[in-house]
Amino acid sequence: MSSRPQFIPLEGYEWLGEEEMLRRVIEFRTSIQRRRSVRDFSPRPVAREIINECLLAAGRAPSGANMQPWHFVVVSDPETKRRIRLAAEEEEQVFYAERAPKEWLEALAPLGTDWQKPFLETAPYLIAIFSQKYGITANRARVKNYYVQESVGIATGFLITALHLAGLATLTHTPAPMNFLNEILNRQASERPFLLLVVGFPAEDAKVPNISKKPLEDIATFI
Repeated sequence: MSSRPQFIPLEGYEWLGEEEMLRRVIEFRTSIQRRRSVRDFSPRPVAREIINECLLAAGRAPSGANMQPWHFVVVSDPETKRRIRLAAEEEEQVFYAERAPKEWLEALAPLGTDWQKPFLETAPYLIAIFSQKYGITANRARVKNYYVQESVGIATGFLITALHLAGLATLTHTPAPMNFLNEILNRQASERPFLLLVVGFPAEDAKVPNISKKPLEDIATFI
């Protein structure tokens, strides 16, 4: 039998005037416009407390039935990062040489990417994000999770945004397949690698592709 819902008063909501609402959202949009995917990272260390706070922010993301079907593995150990790089590059070599169709490679061409991923070792942190098909209760029973991919995607967006606001650079990396992460990071079969997030400071000579984003009229329709 389902437990009856319990409600508490909404606390912390702040009513804002329209001018303040607009000021805040423009400030945020201006900041997030500066976010770029970086592939040239500095080895400069990042305080663990900053990562902790960003993960706590990510954990506030909405999720299907509030199941929170995510787990973040934060990797700073040099040997583990090297193992991840070698495994990722092995998959990427096959991708670029055999798996990727011509159209995909053409789409990637403006980004200047290839199978080599030195940033996986250079950056101070890798955050492996796992989605959980089901949870495990205290008595080892399985509990089904709902809208898993959508929920983990939202939490990942929260995390990337928090890291950006903290002044850190990030790169979303998705070698396919990513099953090697389960083995290297000792994660159970019920968890599926969702994304590998590279985190740190950009190198002083970092460069990014000369690309642009779609304008509002191309991404939104008002009816």
